Amino acid sequence: MHEDQNRSFNTATYLATSGPGRTVVEGGPRAIFYAQGGFADSVFYLRSGRAKLTVVSKRGKEATVTLLGAGDFFGEESMSAEDSLHTSTASATTACEAVKIALSEMRRVLHKEPTFSEFFMKFIVMRGIRTQADLVDQLFNSSERRLARTLLLMADYGTPGEPVALIPTVTQETLAEMIGTTRSRVSFFMNRFRKLGYIEYNGRIHVHRSLLNVVLHDELPEENASRPKLLDPAPTFARAAKRAKLV
Repeated sequence: MHEDQNRSFNTATYLATSGPGRTVVEGGPRAIFYAQGGFADSVFYLRSGRAKLTVVSKRGKEATVTLLGAGDFFGEESMSAEDSLHTSTASATTACEAVKIALSEMRRVLHKEPTFSEFFMKFIVMRGIRTQADLVDQLFNSSERRLARTLLLMADYGTPGEPVALIPTVTQETLAEMIGTTRSRVSFFMNRFRKLGYIEYNGRIHVHRSLLNVVLHDELPEENASRPKLLDPAPTFARAAKRAKLV
């Protein structure tokens, strides 16, 4: 009986339909799925569209943590403990459709359906690998290389199937937040990528395979050769002397 139930369970169908403990929700750009600090009682599965996770510091500074695409779970922090709170805000960047799964239902299906458990566990492992790669990227790579990697990930290079022709609309401010640099530097690198033929953009960004090739072969142009001017000018002798007195 138990085996028959397992054979009849279909993960794709389950995540495409509403039912006990789960609801299909839709929203346009900027729609909020949940807010940072709110009570976490559900897990979401993004069926279509793009969304993002953002955090706000105690000083009110907002940063984009990651971008979400179809096939991503989010809000899984609700499973960490009873009465847990959301650590970020999840909002749509394009028209989205998601399945909202109540915590009690999520626990039930993970316990009762091995195929779903395997599907969810694979996602969690892959997200952990992605998070580790993001940290390594942030620690060791230049901001230009981090931007190139982010654009390639948004275009779905490295995932099964063909990359998308146009990535979803994203602002340079959001890209700057994701790679840890300023909007002016992102603008500089984007212009250089376009001149070199790696991307095209006119509102929407088209990422060419040539960008993937130069990243894989570590052949991005030397950043120092034509990097934008730093915001802070080099210290003059008078400023250096003044600083020395303050030490």
